[in-house]
Amino acid sequence: MIDVIGGGFAGCEAAWIAARLGAQVRLWEMRPAKPTPAHKTGLLAELVCSNSFKSSNRHSPAGQLKWEMEQLGSLMIPTALKHQVPGGEALCVDREAFASEMTAAIASHPRIELIRKEWTGADTDHPVVVATGPLSSDAISRWIETRTGSGRLFFFDAVSPTVTAESVDFCLAWEQDRYDKGDGSYVNCPMNREEYDAFVSALVSAERSTPHLESETRYFEGCMPIEVIAQRGRDSLRFGNFKPVGLTNPHTGGRAYAVLQLRQENAQKSLYSMVACQTTLKWSEQKRVFRMVPGLQNAEFVRYGVMHRNTYLDSPRLLDARLRLRDSQTFFAGQITGVEGYVESGATGILAGLFACVSDEIPPPPRECALGSLIAHVTNTDSPDYAPMNINWGLFPDPGTLGDKSVRREAKLRAATEAFLKWRETLPLP
Repeated sequence: MIDVIGGGFAGCEAAWIAARLGAQVRLWEMRPAKPTPAHKTGLLAELVCSNSFKSSNRHSPAGQLKWEMEQLGSLMIPTALKHQVPGGEALCVDREAFASEMTAAIASHPRIELIRKEWTGADTDHPVVVATGPLSSDAISRWIETRTGSGRLFFFDAVSPTVTAESVDFCLAWEQDRYDKGDGSYVNCPMNREEYDAFVSALVSAERSTPHLESETRYFEGCMPIEVIAQRGRDSLRFGNFKPVGLTNPHTGGRAYAVLQLRQENAQKSLYSMVACQTTLKWSEQKRVFRMVPGLQNAEFVRYGVMHRNTYLDSPRLLDARLRLRDSQTFFAGQITGVEGYVESGATGILAGLFACVSDEIPPPPRECALGSLIAHVTNTDSPDYAPMNINWGLFPDPGTLGDKSVRREAKLRAATEAFLKWRETLPLP
């Protein structure tokens, strides 16, 4: 017996693969008896935001992840393809038709019992997969806090944008820690007075998103949106997190008027987050405004800044490579682990359901493949400030191939495919 808590993408995929492996599954979904602020129906796998599953291009991170999921017997990817609507290169779906078929498939499976009420959080003697998403109920959140320890469950998501290292222009930017105190984990993007003034003007006038699911937003002083700080005075950023002191621009030999710093996000130095740039700006505005900063004019964003309610675990300190709470039979999947996106949530659901059935009998997915790269993010203890993220090029390990960006990326996909296929052979899947 396996209990799966939550009927979103992760919960459905976890229940589906566990049932395919012969387990009896109870899938708990509190909707429609107890609604959430985001969901509108009682259907499983309801799409609450976009109807896009991102790129279908096999030569993209999202495309590779979808392919790996299909090879493991995913329910959501074939269902999405069946109900696809025009969306260019993206896999977009008819949201009602998709969710209706997902619900019917789960409800009709002979080894899945769909229970329409809130799980009590009682201790059990069999595996549990928690896939309750970013809007976990208060009762479930309290249960998780009890199991994981106080301070390990985050309820407010204040995240700065993240860019790929290869998209930063190092003819303008440079690596240096302030006062050279450190090991060069920061990249500095300098601005002169004119550039800084133009950036601040664009920042304070840019269009903001409506705070999601909140009638009123209150921010902690320590994680104030960058545009709110800028409104307090034109020099507030320059005398704060954008201060240029302790930094010498090797391209000019002098000190900049202001400096936007990027902080290393992983051991490979393939991803950098913008220091203290959490923001409520619309994503298109973030791209426009931050690309005004010298060194970031061609920045490739793998995650945009957000500030909203989001429940997720401090997964690197809590979960092992099988998405299991250490020393327990509790597995976590979906956005509560710190992945973003429908496909990423479903992918972790497949893995959690798989490992809830076979536990230590098989190895975790290899680091080179998309699934392994996603798990590497979730368990990345190198990053002290853990934050949710989608699958992206920066999560894949460097294969050491020489050449331009496109050549290196194709090498990453070849390595991912080869590693995944070898791992797939070890699995007891039908």
